[in-house]
Amino acid sequence: MKNTAFYIVALLAVLASCTGDLNQVPISSATTSTFYSQPNDFLQASNAIYSDLRGYPDRQLNLSETRSDNLYAVSDGGVRDWEGINSFQKSIAGNVYVSEAWSTNFNGIYRANVLLDQLQKNGKLITDVSLKTRLEAEAKFLRAFFYFDLVRFFGKVPIIDHPVTANEALSIPRSPVKDVYTLILSDLTFAATNLPETYAAADKGRATRYAAKAALALVYMTRSGPTYDIEGPGLGLNEWSQALTVLNEIIASGKYSFLTSFTNIFSFTNENNAEVIFDVQYANGLTPVVGGTFPWVLVPDTWFQSNGKATQGGLTIRPVSVDLLNAYATADTRKAFTIQSGYTYNGVAETRSFVKKYVDLTKVPTNNRLDWPINFIVYRYTDILMLKAECILRGATGGTQADVDAIVNQVRVRAGLPAITNVTLSQLLQERRKEFVGEGSRWHDLVRSGQIETIMTAWIAAEDTQKQMQPFQKNYIIYPVPQAELDTKPGLYTQNAGY
Repeated sequence: MKNTAFYIVALLAVLASCTGDLNQVPISSATTSTFYSQPNDFLQASNAIYSDLRGYPDRQLNLSETRSDNLYAVSDGGVRDWEGINSFQKSIAGNVYVSEAWSTNFNGIYRANVLLDQLQKNGKLITDVSLKTRLEAEAKFLRAFFYFDLVRFFGKVPIIDHPVTANEALSIPRSPVKDVYTLILSDLTFAATNLPETYAAADKGRATRYAAKAALALVYMTRSGPTYDIEGPGLGLNEWSQALTVLNEIIASGKYSFLTSFTNIFSFTNENNAEVIFDVQYANGLTPVVGGTFPWVLVPDTWFQSNGKATQGGLTIRPVSVDLLNAYATADTRKAFTIQSGYTYNGVAETRSFVKKYVDLTKVPTNNRLDWPINFIVYRYTDILMLKAECILRGATGGTQADVDAIVNQVRVRAGLPAITNVTLSQLLQERRKEFVGEGSRWHDLVRSGQIETIMTAWIAAEDTQKQMQPFQKNYIIYPVPQAELDTKPGLYTQNAGY
C-alpha cells in the first residue's frame, strides 16, 4: 500500500485534470507559470502521471486475459462489454475497454510531455540536480510505458513527444511501429541509466532503474516476435541477446529474490516483497478514493454474495477455460489459490470456475468496491527469470539448456511439481500460463511466441461450445482504433485491418 501523501497529491495535483486523447492541449501559459513555482510542483506533476496507471490492471485483465485462451468469457446474464473482446467480434471499435486503453494511455503521455517540457523551461527552479534528473527519468519511463501498452494493443499510433495544441494534434498521423519503438527505447535507455536503484519508504512504488530495465527487456523481446504480416507489435527482429543482457543485469543486482511461497507474492500483508520490481500501488480509506478495482474484475458478484459480502461489480461469471483447468496437474498448488472451482449461491450450484487471484475475503472493502488496498504487480522476479529462459531458448548468447531447466524447475518445485528436463519453448509457454494466469500476460505471451494462430484456432474449435466466437484471424492480434478517434478527424487515421 502506497504512502498516503503520494496518492493524495497524485489525484489532486493541478495537472491531474483529464485531457482528450487527440486534444493534446497544453496547460495555458498563465496556469503553467503559476503552477511551476517551486520544486514540489514538479513532484506533484510527476505524481499526476503515475495516477494514470490506476486502471492499468483492469485493462490487462479485460484486453489481454479475457482475449486469450485462459477464459471462455461468453456471458449468460445479458450482453457484456467483454464478450466482444473474447469472441473476436469485428464491431468493437466503440467498445469501452478499447476506448479506455487509447485515451488513458495518451492522457498519461500528455502529462509526461508537459512535465518534460516544464523541466526544460523552468527546471532551474529545482536546485537539486539529482532530483531534476530523476523526475525527467520517471517521466520518460512512464511515457515509454504508456506507448508500449499502446503498441501492443493497437500497433501504429501517433507519436506525440511534446505538448501540442488541439489543432496540431489533428494533423499528427499514426506512425509506423518501428518509429514508436525508437522513442520507447530512447526513453527507457535514459530511465535505466538515470533512475535510482531504490527509494526511501515515502516514495515506495516509483519506478527504479530495474523497472526500466524490465520494461526494456520486454520491449526487445516483443520487437523480436513475428510480424504476422500485420502492423502489430512484432518486428521479427533478433534481439533476444540484448534482452538477455538486460535481464541478467536485473538478476545480478541482488535487489530481488525468488519467494519460496507462491501465495505470499500476492498477500495483502506482504506488499512490496522481494519479488516486486514494479507495481501499481493503491491505498484504501482515503478521500478521494484511490484504491483498486482489479481484484473483482474477473469475479462474479454472486460469489461475493455467497460469502456474505457486497456485490463488487464483476457482474456475471467469466469462466476459466476447460483447457486451462486441464493444464494444471493435481499437485499444482497454484491452481487452488488462483482459481475458484465452483460455488453455491441461493441453493444453486455454479460449476464453472473463475480467477480469484487477488481476492482475500477478509479484505473486501465494506463501503466502496472501488477501494481495494492491494497493489498490482507489473514486473516480478519470477517473470524476469522465465523471460531469461525464453531468450535462451530463442538463441540468445550466454545461456544454456541447463539454465532454462533450472529456472523452470525452480518455479515448478515451488508449485509442488516434479522437475523436468530439456524444457522446450512450448513447455515454457505453458508453464508461464499457469504461473501468470490472472496477471494479464497471456495474450502478450501468445503474440510474442509466434504460436498464437495455431493455439487460438485449436482452442476455439475445442472450447466454443456455445458457438459464439468468430474464427481467429491474425488481424485480431491488435485491436481496432477506437471509433471516437476515427470520428474526431475523418481520414486522419485508417482503421486496422479486420475491423
